Amino acid sequence: MASQQRTLEILVEAVDSLIDDFDLIEFLHRLAARCVELLDIEAVGVMIVNPYGELQVIAASDEHTRLLELFALQHDQGPCVECYRTGQAQLDIDLSSPRATSDFGPFAARARAAGFRTTHAIPMRLRHQVIGALNLFDSRGGRISEPDVQLAQALADVATIAILQQRTIEQGNLDKAQLQAALHSRVVIEQAKGVLAERWQVGLDEAFESLRNYARPRQLRLVDLAQEVVQGSLDTDLIAPR
Repeated sequence: MASQQRTLEILVEAVDSLIDDFDLIEFLHRLAARCVELLDIEAVGVMIVNPYGELQVIAASDEHTRLLELFALQHDQGPCVECYRTGQAQLDIDLSSPRATSDFGPFAARARAAGFRTTHAIPMRLRHQVIGALNLFDSRGGRISEPDVQLAQALADVATIAILQQRTIEQGNLDKAQLQAALHSRVVIEQAKGVLAERWQVGLDEAFESLRNYARPRQLRLVDLAQEVVQGSLDTDLIAPR
């Protein structure tokens, strides 16, 4: 019952994100965190297609997973890439199996080196429109349960509807300007993470959490705060980890 209640709370949280100042980057990072919380997995990456039809890593539950997803894109391979292309879920992929990974051996080797044994990819789609995919990783073998597959797809569907609806709210059509802005925001945020990590001598994950922890209670957009960090107009001692 507690698990069902938490699931309902998270779905309501996603729907409540449909507001005028919708922050796509924060929304998708929260989606990744909620997937790890609710599903029997360890890490999540989120890819979305850009205006030129190319997949981009837009969010991840941690830095190691983000780098793994970037590797998949650089080599144009992996379950998430295939999931986006076909619009079909790719489930229970044994990363140690040569047969299961015959089309993406380098990605599988990289994933195993990161400590993962199994991966799954869930499409982000609305009817026939596929805008990206979720990549789920686990360090254990075995199959993902059917209830977890259904829940992962429900979260992906809610996220897809939120993104497409927000484009409609902001622009009156489904053009790609909002997504392009989000991808640009991702670059600025990555720059700010690097600045803070170097300045504080901490990991990129810790630098990013400091940005989020400062922005959320002040209702600041992540990209605006990151821009101040990159430009040097913010006293970073204000957001330093305590």
